[in-house]
Amino acid sequence: MYPLSWVIGAGGLLGSGLVRHLQAVGEIVVRGPRVRWGTPDAVTDLAAGLSHLVATSDGRDWQVYWCAGVGVTGSNAEAFRAEVSTFEAFLESARGLSANSLERGSFFVASSAGGVYGGSHGAPFHELSETAPLGDYGWAKIAIENATAAFSKSTGVRCLVGRISNLYGPGQSLAKPQGLISHLSLSSLTRKPLSVFVSLDTLRDYLYVDDGAELIVAGCRRLRQSTGAPFHIKIIAAGRSVSIGALLSEFRRVSGRRPEIVMGSSPQSALQNIDLRLQSRYWPELDHRAKTNLTDGIARTLQDIRSSFLRAAPSRTFR
Repeated sequence: MYPLSWVIGAGGLLGSGLVRHLQAVGEIVVRGPRVRWGTPDAVTDLAAGLSHLVATSDGRDWQVYWCAGVGVTGSNAEAFRAEVSTFEAFLESARGLSANSLERGSFFVASSAGGVYGGSHGAPFHELSETAPLGDYGWAKIAIENATAAFSKSTGVRCLVGRISNLYGPGQSLAKPQGLISHLSLSSLTRKPLSVFVSLDTLRDYLYVDDGAELIVAGCRRLRQSTGAPFHIKIIAAGRSVSIGALLSEFRRVSGRRPEIVMGSSPQSALQNIDLRLQSRYWPELDHRAKTNLTDGIARTLQDIRSSFLRAAPSRTFR
């Protein structure tokens, strides 16, 4: 029997992808309360949502997917401190559950491969590679990973941390200064040049959101079946890396239009590792789910953003 699942951050790219996949395979997704992020009430809302999930499960297994987080590489340190504090308070509320309830629960926590391996050397990186964050974003991810590990160790609750590569696909927020493929798609429609602040030789692993969601759910199933240590880390990636230059060429081929980019410099450029090749060594038999090639992924993302534009302004045409 599938567990009842609660996706925290269901409105984001990863969260919405998880909801789609869970529902597609017949799992029940519990809708939690509206979380008042950025306020002290967020902790209360999250605790209430967890209590609702456990009560609704009525004796069956339950699963939390933590996909929340509005901070990006350039966010200020205070935003990350608040994010980590909220997460730690959420885990503290989970400690208050009964032993029987905790025994039936499991957690997935989204982390960032780019954040934790920002200053690492020796790509391709795997789960045992030394982490070396370069900025507040990466250190916040490490703090969240460490809090999850401590929670799992002290309670015995099964927890999986996913170090996710460059996730992309339909539904990515264009309000955030991240997501190169989505912003290239927007630029191709608006004809506004896009600033690129890293070398065109920079290597990244691009993972299509639906593949990522399927891989995460498969990992959580394996986690619940595991009889060993309750805490695990897995890299969630396509296992294929391309340079920014190669990505731009592929985007031109798919869209039929040369990307308009402006090479620039930014203090955040120093926080970017030029080589972020990734290769998971943990449960590698799950990784075949990363099956969407870059050509198809770009086409779907471009079509999604085009459709969004047409819905917003039906009279608009593109040439």
